[in-house]
Amino acid sequence: MGTPAFAVESLDTLVKNGYEIAAVVTSPDKPSGRGQKVNISAVKQYALDNKLPILQPVKLKDSDFIQALKDINANLFIVVAFRMLPEIVWNMPEFGTFNLHASLLPQYRGAAPINWAIINGETQTGVTSFFLQHEIDTGDILFNKSIAISPEDNAGTLHDKLMYLGAEVTLKTVKAIESNQISPQAQPLVPIIHAPKIFKEDGLLNFDDSVTHVHNKVRGLSPYPGAYTYLNEKILKVFETKGELNDEQKAIGTIETDQKTFIKIRCQDGWLYILTLQLEGKKKMNVQDFLKGNRL
Repeated sequence: MGTPAFAVESLDTLVKNGYEIAAVVTSPDKPSGRGQKVNISAVKQYALDNKLPILQPVKLKDSDFIQALKDINANLFIVVAFRMLPEIVWNMPEFGTFNLHASLLPQYRGAAPINWAIINGETQTGVTSFFLQHEIDTGDILFNKSIAISPEDNAGTLHDKLMYLGAEVTLKTVKAIESNQISPQAQPLVPIIHAPKIFKEDGLLNFDDSVTHVHNKVRGLSPYPGAYTYLNEKILKVFETKGELNDEQKAIGTIETDQKTFIKIRCQDGWLYILTLQLEGKKKMNVQDFLKGNRL
C-alpha cells in the first residue's frame, strides 16, 4: 500500500527478491493542471509495468474494497507512504500490517518527517518499520536504521537516501516476519518532536530569525514546495542559500546586491545569500541569471 515514488523502491525490492505481491493498493487517479490531465501514482505506474493487480479505493472502509482485500487473502500488508488505515484493514492479515516511516521513531511522527528534520537542523535521521495500531506512527518498532544528514542535504536529496534505506529495512522486516524472528519493541516514552503536514504558511521566511534557521527552512522545503518571501508583492521562492555569520550593525531585512553576482539579506545574526530562486510567473534560475533581468 503506497502512492509516491518513495514507496516504489520498497515494492521493487520485494518483487526482485521473489516475493509474491498479491495486490497493490494506491490512491485513485486524479486530474490536475490546466488541462485536467489524469495523473496516476508512481506506485500504480510500477504496478502496471509489472502486471501486478491494482486496487484504488476512494474510501478505505468501503465494503467492496474490504471484500476485495479479503478475497486476495494476503499474509501480510505493507504500508509505505499511504493513508491512515482503519482497523478493519490493518487487523486483517494473519501476520499483521507494518508501516515504513521516514524517521527514527518516536521522533518526527507525522506526514512530513523528512522536511521537519532538516528544518529543525537535525544531523541524523533514519527509517523505522513498525506494526500499525490505532494512534498514527505509535506502533511497536520492528527495525530501524539511521543515516547522517549532511549540511549539503535538502529535502530532495534526503528523500532519495531514505527511499533506498527504507527499501533495505522493508526487505529485512519481511524476511524477519517470514522466519518468525521478530521482537517488537514499544516506542520509548520521551518528549516527542512532531512532523505535521506542510502548509503554505510554513514556507514563509522570517528574516528576524537566525541565519542558520532561515537556511535550514530553505533546505527543508527544497525542491518542493519551496520556501518563499515576497518581492514587489510577488511570491519569490527560494531553493538554495548559504549563510554568513557576522555582527554587522544592519537592519534586519536589509537587501544588498552588486546587481550582477549576489543577493544577500540581513538576518538576526548574519547574511543569507540567495543562490537559486524563482519569481512568481517565471522560471527557476540561479541568482546571476535572475539579476540579468531584475534590478533590485
